[in-house]
Amino acid sequence: MSVVKVIELIGESPDSWEDAVRNALDTAAKSVRGIVGIDVDHFTAKVVDNKIVAFRANIKVAFKYEE
Repeated sequence: MSVVKVIELIGESPDSWEDAVRNALDTAAKSVRGIVGIDVDHFTAKVVDNKIVAFRANIKVAFKYEE
């Protein structure tokens, strides 16, 4: 039997939502072992002067729980 823990992160990128997801996952991978999947919860963007200046992705990262 295995147990999976889930954490929530927000990634950001000036280029795209896909890059925002990758940035969040890459950051998580630096300190979390055993990542088994992600769930993209939703996307948002920061707007300045009617232009998107930052793409944001809220993700949930699942990883194997180790005692």
